[in-house]
Amino acid sequence: MNTDPKSDDGSIARRLARLGLSLPPPIVAPGGVALPFPFVHVVGRRVFVSGHGPQAPDGSLAPLRGKLGRELDLTQGREAARLTALSVLGSLQRALGSLDAIGRWCRVFGMVASAPGFNRQPEVINGFSALILEVFGDEVGLHARSAVGMAELPFDIPVEVEAEIELRDDGPLG
Repeated sequence: MNTDPKSDDGSIARRLARLGLSLPPPIVAPGGVALPFPFVHVVGRRVFVSGHGPQAPDGSLAPLRGKLGRELDLTQGREAARLTALSVLGSLQRALGSLDAIGRWCRVFGMVASAPGFNRQPEVINGFSALILEVFGDEVGLHARSAVGMAELPFDIPVEVEAEIELRDDGPLG
């Protein structure tokens, strides 16, 4: 795994482009739903990221819906977690102006809509963690993490992730 993603292309945005990854636009909430909170809340050098789910390229919720172990298999769950990582990165890009402002990923809390008996939540959330490590490398992207099962998640999404990040003290916002 690359421990310094900036060493070869100079910025996280260029790294995303080189990997062929696109960040979705702001979430398009289901009809009639109000989301009266910030998706990214900056407090000093700490960044608190509200729960995000998988998004489609147009900003709507991704079509992957349902519970792991019932409607969705492990591969689909990992893909939902990967799409959720892109959703989080999109919100961070809009809020911070640059993903290069991120000094360190601190904590990730992954929630997986799980059918009774499904107990492979960590493997699902690995889709999120793997993308963050691929984009940011070990030095910035390594994070503490929880992965838990939930009976239900909003709008029948299979994965929801929230995070805590620390900004660089010498970065654009530091």
